[in-house]
Amino acid sequence: MADHLSPSSPSSPTAVHLAGYTKTDQSEILGDGADPFGVADAGLTWLPKEDHFGIRLDGRLVAHAGLLRLPLSIGGAETEVVGVGGVAVAPDLRGKGLARLVVTAALDHARTMGPRHALLFCRPPLVPLYRRLGWHPLEGDIQVEQPGGLTVMPLRTMWTPLHADADWPAGAVRLLSLPM
Repeated sequence: MADHLSPSSPSSPTAVHLAGYTKTDQSEILGDGADPFGVADAGLTWLPKEDHFGIRLDGRLVAHAGLLRLPLSIGGAETEVVGVGGVAVAPDLRGKGLARLVVTAALDHARTMGPRHALLFCRPPLVPLYRRLGWHPLEGDIQVEQPGGLTVMPLRTMWTPLHADADWPAGAVRLLSLPM
């Protein structure tokens, strides 16, 4: 397969801050499947993201990452994180570095938002991808709010520092909101 994305695409696509992100935009990237992120069986209610980053090729939205500031407790101490979610790359363009580009653009913005860490939840097969992007798995159960009360997050929880000196503190982690 060629290194470029298509004959009419620039060889270096760029991620941009999107004005918004709709279900139609998501369908443009992932199609209209009932469970585009493969997490419906987790039975969770998710928060919408507030900031959105995307990559367009030939006018088509092909990648997305969203951000949201969230309250969290680590070892009983309340703080905030930037939640990263809705990371999506068009199936026909995976493996070409688009996830890295769009997540990097989102994290560059997240560094301006105040919190010292970013957090995401992912399916276990995606852990190696996020490790390559500089994320670290959190061990232990992570509690998250849901409409029926607290529940343990069934997906893998990963974090990354937003500042050079931002190590993850020790202690039990509880998201004080719905997950992103």
